Order: sequence, then C-alpha cells, then structure tokens
Amino acid sequence: MADHKCEILVVDDHALFRRGLKEVLSGCSDIGRIDEAGSGTEAVEKVRKRRYDCVLLDIFMPGESGIEVIQRLKEVHAGVQCLVLSMYPMEQYGVRAIEAGAAGYLTKNVAPDILKQAVGRICAGRKYIDALLAEKLAQKVQGVGGSPHDQLSNRELQVAVLIASGKSVSQIAQELFLSVKTVSSHRANILRKIGLNNTSELIQYAIKNGLIE
Repeated sequence: MADHKCEILVVDDHALFRRGLKEVLSGCSDIGRIDEAGSGTEAVEKVRKRRYDCVLLDIFMPGESGIEVIQRLKEVHAGVQCLVLSMYPMEQYGVRAIEAGAAGYLTKNVAPDILKQAVGRICAGRKYIDALLAEKLAQKVQGVGGSPHDQLSNRELQVAVLIASGKSVSQIAQELFLSVKTVSSHRANILRKIGLNNTSELIQYAIKNGLIE
C-alpha cells in the first residue's frame, strides 16, 4: 500500500544505543512503528508475533551472535530483512553477515543520513551493499583474498575477537552463556586454525588483520 509506513525492530544489548537509533529513525516520514529488543532471543520472539520491514542488529551480542540471530529470524520468517549495524569493521565481518542472510551491513559510526538511506532501501525489499563489501563478496566467490581467520566458525570468530579485546576465558564464558571448558576449547581451535601459539600472538594478529580496532 502506498501509505504503508515501515515497521522497524532495533536489536541491541545497550538501551542507550537503541534509544539513539529510535531518535534518528523516528524523524523519517516513511517510518512508523519502531520496537526494541535487548537480545537475540527477544528479537526472535517479537518477529514470531509481528512482521517487521527491517530488523537492525549487531553482529556480536551477548549470548547468540548476530549471525546466529539472523539465521534464526530467517527460520521464523524467511522474508525478514536484516541490517547489521556493528562496531566491527565491514571488511572483516560484512561477508559473513550477508552469507547468513543480512540485507546490508553498516558500522556504528555511520552518518545518520546513510543509515536512513540504508533502512529505506531495505524496507523497500532491496539490499544495501556498498562498493567495499561488494568487492569482498566478489573475492569470496572467486576464492581470492582469503585470510587464515576465514577458517574460523562464527562462534570461534566471536571468541577470538573477545580474547583479542582483552577479556578472560571466564568473562567470555559468562558473556556468551557458555562453560569455561567450551570457551577454552574454542580458544585452542582458534590458535590451531590460524597457526598461532598464544593469546599475545592472537592479539597481534587481530590488530594486524583489522578484527579489532
């Protein structure tokens, strides 16, 4: 319908960030209802009950990663359109998000006008993929430009980023709702797959390869 206003679901574990996004988007004449969810689980439950035109979420959140949440949302409603809005660089995480079913990827320092443009495109059923992400996707299809960390599973990558950010195994276990043993196992697999010996080398690798800023 021509007078349909887009309905948005903002998913983030930080209430202030959700509020800020709502303030930015509420100024758009073509956006109506804007709901919030503080976790992936809450987002899935809301999508079960209501069809949103666009779901905005981070790629890494406590508990399930954004990648896992996108996949679960797609299982609930195959047509759901997700826009990742993350603090992590697009060149490292954008391809994984798109492969999981996201319709676009932006970093949290994006200008408000770009965010509005992206949300508008996605609400219209289109994708929002900039030139850099398009190039990364093309390289992935062609099998060129790969990095050792591309071998990591989405969960392993999430753990690697948290370790490189200075969090201990016990802190990561608490944040991701995993056992310490499971996180330790992920850490061992990460080091083995990338070809590193210890946490110090992992931190250096993460910085060098843009996994953290």
